[in-house]
Amino acid sequence: MNVTQQLVVVIEDDIGMRQALQRWLRAAGYRARAYDSAEALTDADGAREADCLVLDVRLPGASGIELYASLKLPRPPAVFVTSHDGADVRGAVARLGGTALLTKPFLGDELTQAIARATLRASKP
Repeated sequence: MNVTQQLVVVIEDDIGMRQALQRWLRAAGYRARAYDSAEALTDADGAREADCLVLDVRLPGASGIELYASLKLPRPPAVFVTSHDGADVRGAVARLGGTALLTKPFLGDELTQAIARATLRASKP
């Protein structure tokens, strides 16, 4: 699938980070949509069309990990981002099948590479 056709959905509560991620993804050729909480994504049914999710681990309300666990299978691939890395977070992401866990701050290229790996893995039978 062409990158320009792929929809990446970002769930990030920090407005500056959310806007920066959305701008970066659009500059990289992705369609990008962003939400400020797990509940906002759920209310909009925003995961249904996503080719990849970028989920902040710590969100107000449901966490990114709780959100991903609640999605119906098959879930879109997910890249998790956090400022609070630790063995418990890494273990939860791995158990859920998250493609990557990036620790903030990270480079935009790291994010787009993780998304490319996630969508490539998801497209393979």
